[in-house]
Amino acid sequence: MSNVMERKRPSVAITGAGGGLGREVALKLAAKGYRVFGTALTRDEIDALDLASGGAVTLSIVDITDERAVADWVAEVTGELGDAGLDVLIGNAGILTPGPLEVIPLEAVKREFDVNVFGGLAVINAFLPALRRSRGRIVQIGAMTGRFPLPFNGPSSASKATLEALADVYRAELKPFGIDFVMAQAGNMRTGGPAKTAAALQRVADTMTDEQRELYGDAFGAFTAALNNMQGGGLGADESAERVIELVERVPAPIRAAVGEDAEEILRLVRELSDAELDALRLELVGLGDH
Repeated sequence: MSNVMERKRPSVAITGAGGGLGREVALKLAAKGYRVFGTALTRDEIDALDLASGGAVTLSIVDITDERAVADWVAEVTGELGDAGLDVLIGNAGILTPGPLEVIPLEAVKREFDVNVFGGLAVINAFLPALRRSRGRIVQIGAMTGRFPLPFNGPSSASKATLEALADVYRAELKPFGIDFVMAQAGNMRTGGPAKTAAALQRVADTMTDEQRELYGDAFGAFTAALNNMQGGGLGADESAERVIELVERVPAPIRAAVGEDAEEILRLVRELSDAELDALRLELVGLGDH
């Protein structure tokens, strides 16, 4: 009987579940009775979530840019789930590489795409057989910057824009199999990200040459202040997770949906304003409205 009950529980796999938004979503879905699997980067993250969830979340250390590691993890999860397949995949893992495009080393831009795009692709494709079995759902955590790129946020904006395009392609290609693909367009969130962002911003400022500082120092400083301010006033971890879970469970599945009022407002303006007006808004948002 317990095996039957186990099979009836909905299942979810979450990348980047060791901290921030992914951790909150994992805890909340476990509390709702889901079988939760996820990736983390450290043993400490796994131990902390195991304790917080009372053993209800199964995390594995996986670098999603390592195809072999992804394949091994997916084989382990799908082996646990058996014929039932996987009900939901949440693509949440991601990094942020801020700075002027002229200043950011190309290797750092490639690394951002490795994690945000290629790693995500590897995970999705590896889970597709299990998602087909359950006619499941993919929820990809993107960002409003995927539709509204911001200066000094180039690699992140570009990688999130790539995810938007891939979502449209996957949705069409997976329709015959009954798999939904939902794009969650996140705004600013207070989910552990702001501290990491502030540190990343400081690293960029510290590594600029005198010439680069002369060219971009003031503008990047204004952007840093604006971004730290926006993130500090963003959606809390609890509310962000609730919104993502709503997208996991909503029937019928939405195609794309904003996470946070700021994202809703920006995405509305993207639909309504001219390119020139959006350019002015871009500068205003990052504290460069008068430049």
